Amino acid sequence: MNDTSSSGLSRRALLGAFASVALVSAPTYSNAAGFLRGAGDIRRISMYSGRTGERLDTIYWIEGDYIGEAMREINVFMRDWRTGTAVEMDSRTIDIMAASHRMMDVSEPYMLLSGYRSPQTNAMLRSQSLGVARNSLHMRGQAADLRLDGRSVSQMARAAAACRAGGVGRYSGSNFVHMDCGPIRTWGA
Repeated sequence: MNDTSSSGLSRRALLGAFASVALVSAPTYSNAAGFLRGAGDIRRISMYSGRTGERLDTIYWIEGDYIGEAMREINVFMRDWRTGTAVEMDSRTIDIMAASHRMMDVSEPYMLLSGYRSPQTNAMLRSQSLGVARNSLHMRGQAADLRLDGRSVSQMARAAAACRAGGVGRYSGSNFVHMDCGPIRTWGA
């Protein structure tokens, strides 16, 4: 199947043009609960990786539908950089990340410290730190460790906790926040 129309525009270019218009006209929401229930026309995620030097800025959801190509890009971006292994990331975690980012009203992208972790990587990290769970949700593609230079760990954690959609860990000493789509809980200082 050809993804290019007779005018020479690709499906991705058309989606991008539509999303640009939708982004300008999209309303602002005061909390993530409405956002996660499907309010709004678009969802966007913007990240970079200090480990790989890669950047990602993509609209991954438009008017109730996840965009497959964008989700695949997110999966690759959030791979275990040590092994190169990628899995399908849980869209609920991506939604929590996007909603938190939107609530903080920042334009700077997240720095992704850890997305998916292979069992081997998780075991290695666990042997080096008491803060790594044996059955980490990172190994299921359901968690991310994130940093923002323009927001404190406390601000990031409050925004993520306001989503009331998963776990939020504060790691102030290491300057990052863990967000996941598991049971609602908080930890750390």
